[in-house]
Amino acid sequence: MCTTCGCSGDGATLEGGEHAHSHGGTHHHHDHTHPHTHEHEHAHDGADEHDRLDYGSGPARSHAPGLSQARMVEIERNILSKNDTYAASNRARFAQNGNLALNLLAGPGAGKTTLLVETLKILAGTITCSVIEGDQQTSNDAERIRATGTPAIQVNTGKGCHLDAHMVGHAAEHLDVSMGGILFIENVGNLVCPAAFDLGEKRRVTLLSVTEGEDKPLKYPDIFEKADMVLLTKTDLLPYLDVDLAALEGNVRRVAPAARILHVSTRNGQGMAEWLGWLKDERRALLDALAAQAQARADMLRAAE
Repeated sequence: MCTTCGCSGDGATLEGGEHAHSHGGTHHHHDHTHPHTHEHEHAHDGADEHDRLDYGSGPARSHAPGLSQARMVEIERNILSKNDTYAASNRARFAQNGNLALNLLAGPGAGKTTLLVETLKILAGTITCSVIEGDQQTSNDAERIRATGTPAIQVNTGKGCHLDAHMVGHAAEHLDVSMGGILFIENVGNLVCPAAFDLGEKRRVTLLSVTEGEDKPLKYPDIFEKADMVLLTKTDLLPYLDVDLAALEGNVRRVAPAARILHVSTRNGQGMAEWLGWLKDERRALLDALAAQAQARADMLRAAE
């Protein structure tokens, strides 16, 4: 979360050098610097039974030198309130256009871009897709996406460690997102900060490579607990790893009991049919809901005549 990591999206840029402002406000600028005159509220009064210093135990669930827990909560609420306003606008726009917007979250190297490339190859010619790519630097991933024939725009966040709703809304304005299409938003590779920011997506998809270990859902619960789908990726490597897949899945269930879990490999195709089926089902449900709303409005107008 910005209040602890100190990241700032104010230097974010779209491809071509256009400035993609962040966080909101009249001039879309948020200053992440704060005077260090607040009461120091470290939890240094002794470790627990496991000799652990828990800096996430206060109301803010995090720690920043020089900031009280109350001040951190206030800052977080202000940031997220502005972000949520943009997210609501994005969500309304996507819904009006019948776009299924998906927020893809994971740590670096979990396979987000590779999954997207293979997904887009299969969907080509059947469902119109577009992609917003988030990275601190380079357009490498956007170039990989465009090589499939799919329109993509790169958002470079600079020192920022996550996308926010204003960046996504600004990027979406530069994409031709067709009615009924799927918009994939590949967030910055990070298991912490992206979890806090609603982008206006319809569904959240969290990827976790089996190479990352069984305890990651317990160490980084926020990225999993709001996920609608959890993809356990690179399962083709399981024969070469000392990984307890049942324990890994069990830890995901502890944090995100309602999330659907799929085992996926883009190399041998495991889980790809189920993944694509889920995408198509979600898209169809969205379009059916829009059709039902349109029919209800038409019925009301006829009744009022």
